[in-house]
Amino acid sequence: MKRFLDSKTSEILSMKPDELKESIRASEGRVILSENNVVLTQVQPMITNSEVARAFGADLILLNLFDVFNCKVNGIDESVENPVKELRRLTGRPIGVNLEPVDPDAEMMEEKDVISNGRICSLESIKKANELGFDMICLTGNPSTGVTNKQISKAIKLTKENFDGLVIAGKMHGSGVGEPIIDEETVEDFINSGADVILIPAVGTFPGLTVESMKKITDFAHSKGALVMSAIGTSQEASSKETIKQLALLNKMVGVDIQHIGDAGFSGLAPFKNITELSIALRGESLTIRMIASSILR
Repeated sequence: MKRFLDSKTSEILSMKPDELKESIRASEGRVILSENNVVLTQVQPMITNSEVARAFGADLILLNLFDVFNCKVNGIDESVENPVKELRRLTGRPIGVNLEPVDPDAEMMEEKDVISNGRICSLESIKKANELGFDMICLTGNPSTGVTNKQISKAIKLTKENFDGLVIAGKMHGSGVGEPIIDEETVEDFINSGADVILIPAVGTFPGLTVESMKKITDFAHSKGALVMSAIGTSQEASSKETIKQLALLNKMVGVDIQHIGDAGFSGLAPFKNITELSIALRGESLTIRMIASSILR
Protein backbone atom coordinates (compact mmCIF):
# COMPACT_ATOMS: atom_id res chain seq x y z
CA MET A 1 0.00 0.00 0.00
CA LYS A 2 1.32 3.42 -1.01
CA ARG A 3 0.17 6.77 0.29
CA PHE A 4 -2.42 8.35 -1.98
CA LEU A 5 -0.06 11.20 -2.84
CA ASP A 6 2.40 8.80 -4.46
CA SER A 7 -0.08 6.52 -6.21
CA LYS A 8 -0.78 6.32 -9.92
CA THR A 9 -4.30 6.16 -11.31
CA SER A 10 -4.07 2.41 -11.96
CA GLU A 11 -2.98 1.86 -8.35
CA ILE A 12 -5.69 4.10 -6.90
CA LEU A 13 -8.54 2.53 -8.86
CA SER A 14 -7.41 -0.98 -7.92
CA MET A 15 -7.36 -0.27 -4.17
CA LYS A 16 -9.77 -2.12 -1.95
CA PRO A 17 -11.73 0.07 0.51
CA ASP A 18 -9.41 -0.65 3.44
CA GLU A 19 -6.37 0.05 1.26
CA LEU A 20 -7.86 3.35 0.08
CA LYS A 21 -8.56 4.33 3.67
CA GLU A 22 -4.98 3.59 4.75
CA SER A 23 -3.46 5.33 1.73
CA ILE A 24 -5.42 8.46 2.66
CA ARG A 25 -4.34 8.18 6.29
CA ALA A 26 -0.71 7.89 5.20
CA SER A 27 -0.98 11.12 3.20
CA GLU A 28 -1.09 13.16 6.42
CA GLY A 29 -3.90 15.59 5.71
CA ARG A 30 -3.09 16.31 2.08
CA VAL A 31 -6.05 14.70 0.31
CA ILE A 32 -8.74 16.86 -1.31
CA LEU A 33 -12.33 15.87 -2.06
CA SER A 34 -14.37 17.98 -4.47
CA GLU A 35 -18.16 17.85 -4.28
CA ASN A 36 -19.83 18.25 -7.67
CA ASN A 37 -23.45 19.11 -8.46
CA VAL A 38 -24.58 16.89 -11.36
CA VAL A 39 -27.81 18.79 -12.10
CA LEU A 40 -26.68 22.34 -12.88
CA THR A 41 -25.20 23.20 -16.27
CA GLN A 42 -21.51 22.42 -15.95
CA VAL A 43 -18.60 24.88 -16.15
CA GLN A 44 -17.84 23.76 -19.71
CA PRO A 45 -20.61 22.15 -21.78
CA MET A 46 -18.46 19.42 -23.38
CA ILE A 47 -17.03 17.96 -20.15
CA THR A 48 -18.20 17.10 -16.64
CA ASN A 49 -17.58 19.21 -13.57
CA SER A 50 -15.71 16.25 -12.12
CA GLU A 51 -13.14 16.34 -14.93
CA VAL A 52 -12.58 20.03 -14.17
CA ALA A 53 -12.22 19.33 -10.46
CA ARG A 54 -9.69 16.57 -11.05
CA ALA A 55 -7.71 18.73 -13.49
CA PHE A 56 -7.37 21.50 -10.90
CA GLY A 57 -6.31 19.34 -7.97
CA ALA A 58 -9.09 17.10 -6.61
CA ASP A 59 -8.11 13.62 -5.41
CA LEU A 60 -11.60 12.32 -4.68
CA ILE A 61 -14.94 13.17 -6.30
CA LEU A 62 -18.32 13.32 -4.52
CA LEU A 63 -21.55 13.65 -6.53
CA ASN A 64 -24.34 15.79 -5.09
CA LEU A 65 -28.02 15.67 -6.16
CA PHE A 66 -27.33 12.42 -8.03
CA ASP A 67 -30.44 10.23 -8.26
CA VAL A 68 -29.38 6.58 -8.20
CA PHE A 69 -32.67 5.53 -9.84
CA ASN A 70 -32.42 8.14 -12.60
CA CYS A 71 -28.71 8.16 -13.33
CA LYS A 72 -27.67 11.37 -15.04
CA VAL A 73 -24.43 13.35 -14.94
CA ASN A 74 -24.31 16.52 -17.02
CA GLY A 75 -21.48 16.12 -19.50
CA ILE A 76 -21.95 12.38 -19.98
CA ASP A 77 -24.21 11.28 -22.82
CA GLU A 78 -27.47 9.74 -21.64
CA SER A 79 -26.82 6.74 -23.90
CA VAL A 80 -24.01 5.66 -21.55
CA GLU A 81 -25.38 2.77 -19.52
CA ASN A 82 -23.42 3.48 -16.33
CA PRO A 83 -22.34 7.14 -15.96
CA VAL A 84 -20.60 6.38 -12.65
CA LYS A 85 -18.29 3.83 -14.24
CA GLU A 86 -17.67 6.25 -17.12
CA LEU A 87 -16.89 9.14 -14.75
CA ARG A 88 -14.46 6.94 -12.86
CA ARG A 89 -12.74 6.14 -16.16
CA LEU A 90 -12.63 9.77 -17.31
CA THR A 91 -11.28 11.20 -14.05
CA GLY A 92 -9.18 8.28 -12.87
CA ARG A 93 -10.39 8.95 -9.34
CA PRO A 94 -12.61 7.25 -6.73
CA ILE A 95 -16.20 8.47 -6.98
CA GLY A 96 -18.65 8.92 -4.11
CA VAL A 97 -22.30 9.91 -3.83
CA ASN A 98 -24.38 11.75 -1.25
CA LEU A 99 -27.32 9.79 0.14
CA GLU A 100 -29.47 11.69 2.60
CA PRO A 101 -30.88 10.00 5.73
CA VAL A 102 -34.02 12.10 5.90
CA ASP A 103 -35.79 11.94 9.27
CA PRO A 104 -39.60 12.07 8.88
CA ASP A 105 -39.86 13.20 12.51
CA ALA A 106 -37.24 15.97 12.28
CA GLU A 107 -38.12 19.19 14.07
CA MET A 108 -37.52 21.69 11.30
CA MET A 109 -36.40 25.30 11.71
CA GLU A 110 -37.50 26.07 8.15
CA GLU A 111 -39.72 24.67 5.44
CA LYS A 112 -38.69 21.15 4.53
CA ASP A 113 -37.61 20.32 0.99
CA VAL A 114 -38.97 17.12 -0.54
CA ILE A 115 -36.29 15.19 -2.42
CA SER A 116 -36.47 12.19 -4.74
CA ASN A 117 -36.21 8.60 -3.51
CA GLY A 118 -33.00 8.23 -5.48
CA ARG A 119 -31.32 10.75 -3.20
CA ILE A 120 -32.74 9.46 0.10
CA CYS A 121 -30.77 6.80 1.95
CA SER A 122 -32.72 3.54 1.94
CA LEU A 123 -31.95 -0.14 1.46
CA GLU A 124 -32.88 0.16 -2.21
CA SER A 125 -30.77 3.26 -2.89
CA ILE A 126 -27.76 1.79 -1.09
CA LYS A 127 -27.93 -1.42 -3.12
CA LYS A 128 -28.28 0.60 -6.33
CA ALA A 129 -25.25 2.74 -5.43
CA ASN A 130 -23.30 -0.45 -4.87
CA GLU A 131 -24.46 -1.84 -8.22
CA LEU A 132 -23.36 1.36 -9.98
CA GLY A 133 -19.85 0.93 -8.59
CA PHE A 134 -19.48 3.91 -6.28
CA ASP A 135 -16.36 3.83 -4.12
CA MET A 136 -17.89 5.87 -1.29
CA ILE A 137 -21.28 6.79 0.13
CA CYS A 138 -21.51 10.03 2.08
CA LEU A 139 -24.40 10.10 4.55
CA THR A 140 -25.14 13.78 4.96
CA GLY A 141 -27.82 16.37 4.26
CA ASN A 142 -28.36 19.22 1.87
CA PRO A 143 -30.01 22.41 3.19
CA SER A 144 -33.61 22.07 4.43
CA THR A 145 -33.80 18.30 3.93
CA GLY A 146 -34.41 17.31 7.56
CA VAL A 147 -31.44 15.00 8.04
CA THR A 148 -30.70 14.25 11.70
CA ASN A 149 -27.72 12.66 13.41
CA LYS A 150 -30.01 9.97 14.82
CA GLN A 151 -31.09 9.02 11.31
CA ILE A 152 -27.50 9.15 10.04
CA SER A 153 -26.51 6.61 12.70
CA LYS A 154 -29.22 4.21 11.56
CA ALA A 155 -28.20 4.74 7.93
CA ILE A 156 -24.55 3.91 8.68
CA LYS A 157 -25.47 0.43 9.91
CA LEU A 158 -27.69 -0.19 6.89
CA THR A 159 -25.03 1.05 4.49
CA LYS A 160 -22.22 -1.04 6.02
CA GLU A 161 -24.37 -4.15 5.61
CA ASN A 162 -25.17 -3.51 1.94
CA PHE A 163 -22.34 -1.46 0.43
CA ASP A 164 -18.82 -2.55 -0.48
CA GLY A 165 -17.06 0.84 -0.30
CA LEU A 166 -16.17 3.44 2.31
CA VAL A 167 -18.86 5.10 4.43
CA ILE A 168 -18.54 8.81 5.24
CA ALA A 169 -20.98 10.24 7.78
CA GLY A 170 -21.79 13.61 9.31
CA LYS A 171 -23.32 17.03 8.68
CA MET A 172 -21.73 20.09 7.08
CA HIS A 173 -24.50 22.34 8.45
CA GLY A 174 -27.85 21.93 10.19
CA SER A 175 -29.83 20.62 7.17
CA GLY A 176 -32.72 22.66 8.52
CA VAL A 177 -32.74 20.88 11.90
CA GLY A 178 -32.06 22.63 15.20
CA GLU A 179 -29.76 20.09 16.87
CA PRO A 180 -26.08 20.14 17.89
CA ILE A 181 -24.25 19.53 14.63
CA ILE A 182 -21.37 17.51 16.08
CA ASP A 183 -20.08 16.34 19.45
CA GLU A 184 -17.96 13.51 20.82
CA GLU A 185 -20.99 11.38 21.68
CA THR A 186 -22.29 11.61 18.13
CA VAL A 187 -18.87 10.73 16.70
CA GLU A 188 -18.62 7.67 18.95
CA ASP A 189 -22.10 6.59 17.87
CA PHE A 190 -21.20 6.96 14.18
CA ILE A 191 -17.97 4.98 14.58
CA ASN A 192 -19.66 2.22 16.58
CA SER A 193 -22.25 2.03 13.80
CA GLY A 194 -19.46 1.44 11.29
CA ALA A 195 -18.46 4.80 9.75
CA ASP A 196 -15.03 4.81 8.09
CA VAL A 197 -14.79 8.60 7.82
CA ILE A 198 -16.35 11.18 10.13
CA LEU A 199 -17.47 14.37 8.39
CA ILE A 200 -17.17 17.58 10.42
CA PRO A 201 -17.80 21.17 9.37
CA ALA A 202 -14.55 22.90 8.48
CA VAL A 203 -13.40 25.29 11.20
CA GLY A 204 -14.45 28.74 10.03
CA THR A 205 -17.63 27.57 8.31
CA PHE A 206 -20.08 26.85 11.15
CA PRO A 207 -20.66 29.26 14.04
CA GLY A 208 -18.92 28.42 17.30
CA LEU A 209 -16.70 25.57 16.12
CA THR A 210 -13.07 26.30 16.98
CA VAL A 211 -9.74 24.67 16.18
CA GLU A 212 -9.59 23.46 19.78
CA SER A 213 -13.07 21.90 19.82
CA MET A 214 -12.70 20.26 16.42
CA LYS A 215 -9.20 19.00 17.21
CA LYS A 216 -10.58 17.25 20.28
CA ILE A 217 -13.23 15.52 18.16
CA THR A 218 -10.70 14.65 15.44
CA ASP A 219 -8.25 13.17 17.94
CA PHE A 220 -11.07 11.12 19.43
CA ALA A 221 -12.14 9.79 16.02
CA HIS A 222 -8.53 8.90 15.17
CA SER A 223 -8.18 7.03 18.46
CA LYS A 224 -11.10 4.86 17.36
CA GLY A 225 -9.55 4.12 13.96
CA ALA A 226 -11.71 6.43 11.83
CA LEU A 227 -10.56 9.08 9.38
CA VAL A 228 -11.89 12.64 9.55
CA MET A 229 -12.97 14.91 6.70
CA SER A 230 -13.56 18.64 7.15
CA ALA A 231 -16.18 20.12 4.84
CA ILE A 232 -16.58 23.57 3.34
CA GLY A 233 -20.30 23.19 2.77
CA THR A 234 -21.56 26.71 3.49
CA SER A 235 -20.97 28.36 0.09
CA GLN A 236 -17.59 29.64 1.33
CA GLU A 237 -15.97 27.51 -1.35
CA ALA A 238 -16.77 30.47 -3.59
CA SER A 239 -14.98 32.94 -1.29
CA SER A 240 -11.68 34.69 -1.98
CA LYS A 241 -8.50 32.67 -2.39
CA GLU A 242 -7.26 34.18 0.88
CA THR A 243 -10.25 32.67 2.67
CA ILE A 244 -9.61 29.26 1.09
CA LYS A 245 -5.98 29.33 2.20
CA GLN A 246 -6.98 30.25 5.74
CA LEU A 247 -9.56 27.47 5.90
CA ALA A 248 -7.00 24.99 4.58
CA LEU A 249 -4.40 25.79 7.23
CA LEU A 250 -6.88 26.02 10.11
CA ASN A 251 -8.26 22.58 9.36
CA LYS A 252 -4.81 21.14 8.84
CA MET A 253 -4.14 22.30 12.42
CA VAL A 254 -7.24 20.36 13.45
CA GLY A 255 -5.60 17.26 11.98
CA VAL A 256 -8.20 16.13 9.44
CA ASP A 257 -7.26 13.52 6.83
CA ILE A 258 -9.37 14.87 3.95
CA GLN A 259 -10.43 18.41 3.14
CA HIS A 260 -13.74 18.72 1.28
CA ILE A 261 -14.55 21.69 -0.91
CA GLY A 262 -18.21 22.13 -1.81
CA ASP A 263 -20.27 22.64 -4.96
CA ALA A 264 -21.62 26.16 -4.46
CA GLY A 265 -20.00 27.82 -7.45
CA PHE A 266 -22.24 29.16 -10.20
CA SER A 267 -22.07 25.88 -12.15
CA GLY A 268 -22.30 23.39 -9.31
CA LEU A 269 -18.58 23.32 -8.65
CA ALA A 270 -16.27 25.34 -6.44
CA PRO A 271 -14.40 27.95 -8.50
CA PHE A 272 -11.71 25.81 -10.08
CA LYS A 273 -8.93 28.17 -9.05
CA ASN A 274 -10.00 27.71 -5.43
CA ILE A 275 -9.51 23.95 -5.74
CA THR A 276 -5.95 24.65 -6.82
CA GLU A 277 -5.46 27.21 -4.03
CA LEU A 278 -6.61 24.61 -1.51
CA SER A 279 -4.18 22.10 -3.00
CA ILE A 280 -1.22 24.47 -2.92
CA ALA A 281 -1.97 25.51 0.65
CA LEU A 282 -2.14 21.88 1.81
CA ARG A 283 0.73 20.33 -0.15
CA GLY A 284 2.65 22.97 -2.07
CA GLU A 285 3.22 23.49 -5.78
CA SER A 286 5.30 20.38 -6.36
CA LEU A 287 2.66 17.87 -5.28
CA THR A 288 -0.06 19.99 -6.87
CA ILE A 289 1.74 19.79 -10.21
CA ARG A 290 2.00 16.02 -9.80
CA MET A 291 -1.74 15.82 -9.23
CA ILE A 292 -2.90 18.08 -12.05
CA ALA A 293 -0.33 16.96 -14.64
CA SER A 294 -0.19 13.21 -14.09
CA SER A 295 -1.99 11.27 -16.83
CA ILE A 296 -4.91 9.06 -15.85
CA LEU A 297 -3.40 6.45 -18.20
CA ARG A 298 -0.51 5.79 -15.79
